[in-house]
Amino acid sequence: MQGATVMITGGTGSFGSTMTRHLLSRDVGAVHVLSRDEAKQDEMRRRISDPRLRYFLGDVRDMESVEAATRGADFVFHAAALKQVPSCEFFPDQAVKTNVRGSHNVIEAAARSGVRSVVCLSTDKAVYPVNAMGMSKALMEKTAQAFARKSPSSGTTVSVTRYGNVMYSRGSVIPLFVKQLQEGRPLSLTEPLMTRFLMSLDDSVDLVDHAFFHAEPGDLFVRKAPAATIDTLARAVASLLGEDSPNISIIGTRHGEKLHETLLSREEMVTARDQGAYYRVPLDARSLEYGLYFDEGERDTAQLDDFTSENTRRLTLDQTKTLLMGLPEMQSVLGKGSG
Repeated sequence: MQGATVMITGGTGSFGSTMTRHLLSRDVGAVHVLSRDEAKQDEMRRRISDPRLRYFLGDVRDMESVEAATRGADFVFHAAALKQVPSCEFFPDQAVKTNVRGSHNVIEAAARSGVRSVVCLSTDKAVYPVNAMGMSKALMEKTAQAFARKSPSSGTTVSVTRYGNVMYSRGSVIPLFVKQLQEGRPLSLTEPLMTRFLMSLDDSVDLVDHAFFHAEPGDLFVRKAPAATIDTLARAVASLLGEDSPNISIIGTRHGEKLHETLLSREEMVTARDQGAYYRVPLDARSLEYGLYFDEGERDTAQLDDFTSENTRRLTLDQTKTLLMGLPEMQSVLGKGSG
């Protein structure tokens, strides 16, 4: 990617700013940051001083602002989204406008601008979705795959990455636990037995990198990830901050929350290719001529399991603490605490 121009939607978010630093370290020619929050752009401009950065104030819902940011780009990383589950439950129409229509705008603008590759970021909540956020992300995936199916010769490769909870990203529960501990308040847990995949921001960047270098049109990529219960995660954070017996308050599940998350359905596991640290699910490129397939079915899915946060590798308390200690944000918190 040396010398290339890269556009990142939602570029001022947790993933976007991490990816920006990653790209600048790889000697790209320019990074176009598209986001709708001028305050975050100003903060990012002060934090990352580099002449290769260009900021575009706009919204993926607005095709003109997307086209302006995409113009001249070689690669696009599409991270802009409404991600909060409860918010999307109350405003599902807004989730559709950003996560579905906005994604359509990004893909179409990229194709018109001759972008070589678009990687769209999705979530485990898109699998068997029970909430509006997951449903809108599932439709985002279908939008990307439909483009790949309809435009195989467009010259723009569109792929999807799907991942679980990104630790210490904006809105994640770990900063909340840290804040509650620092203020001497009880840790608020929804359901102690709830499990979640755990990934670092660097892991999410590696997944997107993998998709860029290995994707065929319409591919879906998943990074294999361990999981922990919410109770284990809370106690691990507390232990690192010197509290081995934290006061815990059970508040109950929020709107639209699952007990366990799924990264791949058993139907997707049928065609998934194991790539070591990743799974690759190729596009189902069959046409609407269903008559061609009446005598040829898929392999039996009954013997396969979904890839979930319940049946993946489960982390112990000590293993979770070790994982957390690898986060720069947690190292910073502990450094301040010891100072």
